[in-house]
Amino acid sequence: MARTSDTTPRERYRAQLRAQIKQHAWEQIAAAGASALSLNAIAKQMGMSGPALYRYYSGRDQLITELVTDAYQSLADALRPVSGDGLAALGRAWRAWALADPQRYLLIYGTPVPGYRAPDDTTAISSEIMALLLDACAAHYGDSPAAPFHDHLDDHRDWAGDHPAPSATLHRALTFWTRLHGVLSLELAGHFTGMRFDPALLFEAELENLLAH
Repeated sequence: MARTSDTTPRERYRAQLRAQIKQHAWEQIAAAGASALSLNAIAKQMGMSGPALYRYYSGRDQLITELVTDAYQSLADALRPVSGDGLAALGRAWRAWALADPQRYLLIYGTPVPGYRAPDDTTAISSEIMALLLDACAAHYGDSPAAPFHDHLDDHRDWAGDHPAPSATLHRALTFWTRLHGVLSLELAGHFTGMRFDPALLFEAELENLLAH
């Protein structure tokens, strides 16, 4: 990445405008969801014309792709420092990240945006996140060192019929991932409101149950 001193004023201005556009996009997503994202509405908020804004983003999908990439990168940055501290630390860091900014979580793990498909290179960082989880599972359960996540997926793309069952490490990682995401998704969507229990305690109970098996 170029240092600030290596960039021109025009490049810095462009980077600043793109950052402002993304900030307005997150505000739109928080207010109405990602499916309602509108570049024209962002342009109006920023006092720009629609065509002027399209000089910075070619369309809605390019903007969503950057938001998805930023969200995955933010999650990876939150998990890396605790990845060697065990599964419990990883799970708690995941929840803390999600609660700090639910819109990031919901964009990558919530309802898919209609008509949008993330490019393969954009979702590559999600494999890094799963690799951290696989390594933590291997260490916790005493499994052999985890193979790269894509290797597991290539071997076990389809678990039905004559295809092999997933490896023990992959199965444990996916069980951990899906069950904790189930609790998190319900909490962030507000489904526990009024149920007279602390969602943090439910999350901890689910985490404890997973670690014991």
